[in-house]
Amino acid sequence: MANILGIKREPITYKGRSLGIVILVGAQIFIGSIHALFALLLFTFGSEVSATTVAYDVYTFAFGILVLVFAWCIWIRKKVGWIGTAAVSVFVTVADVLIVLGLPSIPGIPLFAAPTEIIYSVIIIAYLSNKENRKNLKIS
Repeated sequence: MANILGIKREPITYKGRSLGIVILVGAQIFIGSIHALFALLLFTFGSEVSATTVAYDVYTFAFGILVLVFAWCIWIRKKVGWIGTAAVSVFVTVADVLIVLGLPSIPGIPLFAAPTEIIYSVIIIAYLSNKENRKNLKIS
């Protein structure tokens, strides 16, 4: 990589991982933790905390745990991390698009959160689809 002066610089890395992977894994750990903890709160206190369905509580917990597991797999450079993260992101995008369109989806997904989740998931899918990232995780 060369800057405007023609000086070559190496990309920023942390423990051999690109800055993008570090940010992705950090964001996924944050999001996965929030969802898993929120779901545990819903399981524990139920309707006292929020008017959600059991389906949404289970979905939120499963989503949080899967995001955490796949983030760790990306960090340790396992192909399943890429595949799982992409699959979960596609699932979330579809579920949220159905909510935005007013079609049947997982009961309890909040409409106000859907647009942000769609945008975030599309960014994740686009980033993971980058040729360099696929090469690093041995995805063809």
